[in-house]
Amino acid sequence: MIRVDGRTLRCADVVTAARTEGPLGIDVSIAALRAAEHAWKLAEELSTRRVVYGRTTGVGANKDDIVESSVEHGLRLLRSHAGGSGDELPAGHVRAMLLIRLNQLLAGRSGISPELIGALAEAVRTGARPLVHRLGAIGTGDLAPLAEAALALTGERPWVTGHVPPVPVRAGDALAFMSSNAATLAEATLAAMRLDTLTRASHAVAALTYVALDGNPEAYATPVHEARPHAGQVACAAEMRRLLGMHQTPKPGRRIQDPFGLRAFPQVQGPALDAIHYLRDVLAVEINASTENPMISAVHGDAYHHAHFHTAYVSTALDQARATVHQVAELSVARLGDLVEPEFTGLRPFLAAGPPGSSGVMILEYVAHDALTELRQAALPATLGTAVVSRGIEDHASFSTQAARAATAACSAYQQVLACELVAAVRALRMREADLVELPVRDAFEAASEVLDPGLDDRPLTGDIAAAGGVLDSLARI
Repeated sequence: MIRVDGRTLRCADVVTAARTEGPLGIDVSIAALRAAEHAWKLAEELSTRRVVYGRTTGVGANKDDIVESSVEHGLRLLRSHAGGSGDELPAGHVRAMLLIRLNQLLAGRSGISPELIGALAEAVRTGARPLVHRLGAIGTGDLAPLAEAALALTGERPWVTGHVPPVPVRAGDALAFMSSNAATLAEATLAAMRLDTLTRASHAVAALTYVALDGNPEAYATPVHEARPHAGQVACAAEMRRLLGMHQTPKPGRRIQDPFGLRAFPQVQGPALDAIHYLRDVLAVEINASTENPMISAVHGDAYHHAHFHTAYVSTALDQARATVHQVAELSVARLGDLVEPEFTGLRPFLAAGPPGSSGVMILEYVAHDALTELRQAALPATLGTAVVSRGIEDHASFSTQAARAATAACSAYQQVLACELVAAVRALRMREADLVELPVRDAFEAASEVLDPGLDDRPLTGDIAAAGGVLDSLARI
């Protein structure tokens, strides 16, 4: 049961909504509904005695055009803004968007009508999903996706799955419903949680490679990381010590110093852990935030015009997360290179086991570098550009929407990179018959071994890579 009260929604709840096909158990706060109704009544009253953007005026560059606060004006706004294009948003993305938007509206500062909130809650509860398109936002409000969703609630646009009885749009509802980045936040949250899982899994993958390469434990020793105690770096080193059973610094490994793929892992993984932690903190604020412009404050009895629709926090946090994850992925590809090198493993080139000239896992490097290149493209900052729209009135854009899409692409590419390293690490450990009995990372080896083909002959590795990618979630929990 997910609590929806405008204050306590969690990123994990958003993931649950995205993954739940069909009805979703939600507990909508009665107190929040009453607060939202109070704000709606106040907004109606304010519109009779002062100028309120989007209610008594047009929007964007039409802000100075005085209009009658009416149902017709609201419908015109929704119809004109429901111009989304491109592919349909994935089903899970739409379900997450609807939950976030419902929660934001229950923060009680939108001035939206109770009927529309109730219809949205019913859609979330029953799993009804409107047709929403991918294109139509630049990080200053998901106007097109949310307008499409609102018109579905009114009965004017189609539902892909299920439906709810249509409700009327009250005066002022249109802009109040669209004033949010719920679609962007949905994708950003799903990507952030996926990156969190993959970075946790990468500890286990790196630990398996460490064992296969007879790594030097000094790089992870407590005294080393106490000397430069960045939070993420310290946490990574501690996790590696845990997985490798390093209760105290054991004897040195085969080399006095390992390649950077092992030796610098905490220093490179640390920034990624910190960046993802910060991203999750930003998203936890955003999914519980009142972003509607204007904000209707029942406490102060007034409307406030502002720029909460601008999502610079989200876009910059996403850019940082993608950039740091890319660096971690570079180390994974470097470790894969070490795993196919006899000087590091004591095994045959490419972990081959057949006649001379056998290729073994040679293709893994090509696949990993292909995926790494995709990740590099996805890691390029989205925040270095801007846009000037609506006749110059809206003269800056965060492009958080595009940053979120890039984060989704980064997740897919990073998973492929880690999967390639995992296939090679497990193969090397099998060939070496490594003793993992007393190491916690043995659980990771056994989980991967259950799904990876034990054969060492030259054969297509497509299925192995897919299976390795599929087991990463389990490795993240070890």
